[in-house]
Amino acid sequence: MNKKIVITGATKGIGRAIAEKFAKEGWYLALCARNETDLAGLKFALVNSHAQILTMKCDVSKKEEVKAFAEKINSKFGAVDIIVNNAGIFLPGQVINEADGTLETLIETNLYSAYHLSRTLLPEMIKKNTGHIFNLCSVASIQAYPNGGSYSISKFALLGLSKALREELKEHAIKVTALIAGATYTDSWKASDLPPDRFMKPEDVAQTVWDIYHLSANTVVEEILLRPILGDI
Repeated sequence: MNKKIVITGATKGIGRAIAEKFAKEGWYLALCARNETDLAGLKFALVNSHAQILTMKCDVSKKEEVKAFAEKINSKFGAVDIIVNNAGIFLPGQVINEADGTLETLIETNLYSAYHLSRTLLPEMIKKNTGHIFNLCSVASIQAYPNGGSYSISKFALLGLSKALREELKEHAIKVTALIAGATYTDSWKASDLPPDRFMKPEDVAQTVWDIYHLSANTVVEEILLRPILGDI
């Protein structure tokens, strides 16, 4: 029976790299993103992978849309094997002077999306006593930095969610991994003047997810820190 993976923010960067990796391995995929055209393009690009692909336009900052995506997955796929809470946004600024509403926007997108998706999918996973959640955290989850502002707050909170889920789910044999990733060469960095080899590759993060998932049932990677070889940017 084919295994099933859920990926939010699947059309670009790390999310897309994970989708491509698991499709190549024959997994069934449930993918969401905000842009329906991008989703259709990704599905077309993966069509020769022989994977079953479920897509849905979804703004993960909206609870109702996240839950609708999860309920569609429960209906079509049943229990899934992996949830990748990848979707997120970065808004630079300082807590003391950033625009009003910045914290709410970042928390809704970077934290609540993972909270609501996981809560809606987990009952089916718990019934099977198996599964793995990967939360795409950030170096901003462990270290504040200039202009990190509310982004760092949201990513610290996502790491906290990962720790809470890890504690609650271990008795159900469901693993939780916080991927603490440094600068990765995605669309948000391509406009910079920095060379691509100054960044990590999205494919390396995807390979990390693959490798961690395939450890024995006795072992869980609770947190893993990935950085460019020359350090943070």
